[in-house]
Amino acid sequence: MLSSLALAVSCLLIISPNTSAAPNSVPAAGQSIPLIRRTQPERTVADWESWAKNEREALTAKYGGNIEKRSTGTNLMTNQNADSSYFGTVAIGTPPISFNVILDTGSSDLWVADQACTTGCSKVQLFNDLSSSTFHNLSEPFSIQYGSGAAVGTLGQDVVQMAGFSVPNQIFGAVTQATSGLLNPPVSGLLGLGWQSIASSKASPFWQTLASSGLWTDPVMAFQLTRFVNATNVNTEEPGGSFTMGFVNSSLYTGTIDYQALPTTPSYWILPMKSLTVQGNSVTIPSGSSSYSAIDTGTTLVGGPSSVIQNMFAQIPGSQPGTGNWQGYWTYPCSTAVNVAISFGGPSWPISPADFQLTKLTSSQCVGAFFELNTGGSAPNWIIGDTFLKNVYSVFRYNPAAVGFAALSNTAIAMNGVNAPAPSPTIGSVSASATAGTGGGSNAASHRWGVSWASFVGGIVVAVGAAWM
Repeated sequence: MLSSLALAVSCLLIISPNTSAAPNSVPAAGQSIPLIRRTQPERTVADWESWAKNEREALTAKYGGNIEKRSTGTNLMTNQNADSSYFGTVAIGTPPISFNVILDTGSSDLWVADQACTTGCSKVQLFNDLSSSTFHNLSEPFSIQYGSGAAVGTLGQDVVQMAGFSVPNQIFGAVTQATSGLLNPPVSGLLGLGWQSIASSKASPFWQTLASSGLWTDPVMAFQLTRFVNATNVNTEEPGGSFTMGFVNSSLYTGTIDYQALPTTPSYWILPMKSLTVQGNSVTIPSGSSSYSAIDTGTTLVGGPSSVIQNMFAQIPGSQPGTGNWQGYWTYPCSTAVNVAISFGGPSWPISPADFQLTKLTSSQCVGAFFELNTGGSAPNWIIGDTFLKNVYSVFRYNPAAVGFAALSNTAIAMNGVNAPAPSPTIGSVSASATAGTGGGSNAASHRWGVSWASFVGGIVVAVGAAWM
């Protein structure tokens, strides 16, 4: 029972209007309370992005939905033969075996040399279907032709993994014959990163299955390629940069990514060339479909219409058309630093003079990396390869279909000519998996770019070893 004093104090506390710790906190009748807006720090785009993601996930969980988990992955590449080609690693089968493959946005089939290969596949890792418990032989022929050769074999189906992603039923070519020089050890095959519509196998490409399944955090894949063509004491294999799926690596570029939409139904990664300058002079180029350019990581150089290439070298005093194996190429004085820039509708992207110089024929005579190319069929007039792509951060977007370029960051540029070991093939854990749709069958030989490049390749082999076209 409360004492009389305690009871009195309690009553006073109840009836007293001024006993609160905050004096005058209860306003008198008719009194107004001023509302003060607190100054909020300005939100950045990154802040809004983070907030939007958290808001969506919180509401999804609150109302009983499933939060879709998406993923990203990175595959470190190897620069082979001083910028001649760039390869990464895929794993095939159960248990998984790693294979080095050229990463090629200019074609759409995956293929590797098979244990039954009899031509053009010595000293490379071979696929053994008997060692994989998940392999399925489709018993259908496979053939594909590139500018630098052809590959033939049969179609199979198995688990394919790369950068933490997996497709359990990927169709690929098990190649039994390849043109001599097409595979340069340790490369065992090629991973096509173009669209299904140009796949010789008719199968959904590995990347397209992942992107269409919504597994990627963002519907993009991106490349940063290193430069060793002008480095000293270059090894056959050097660090090649990175290939990412599901995101762009913001540490490798600066500014914004300039996306340009594909002008046609997706097949090759095509952009219309809008402007071309050489030594600061504008070179006239055709418009419309005649300006279409395939953005192709699997091609070493840049090929274009004869009339435009001739006009390009007309801007370089002392240039001369090549002869013999160098027919279609042009020479120019090595003392001339050639500055070329290309625009596809956005910024004009410069090409380093080091990349424009393919090789030296003599101490004073050099060969340019742009050459005359006459394509056929539905192939685009221009093929834009690594000569250009080493100078930008390139992004290939699934939806809406587009190609984007951005300026390389200092971090990316510092990787050029770096003294470091080339990456080793690794087989990581799988974080996301997607099943490919039906495909395969009705195979017909695919002839890339619709032109025979035998005379061109001969010249490149003399200069820098077998180059991918």
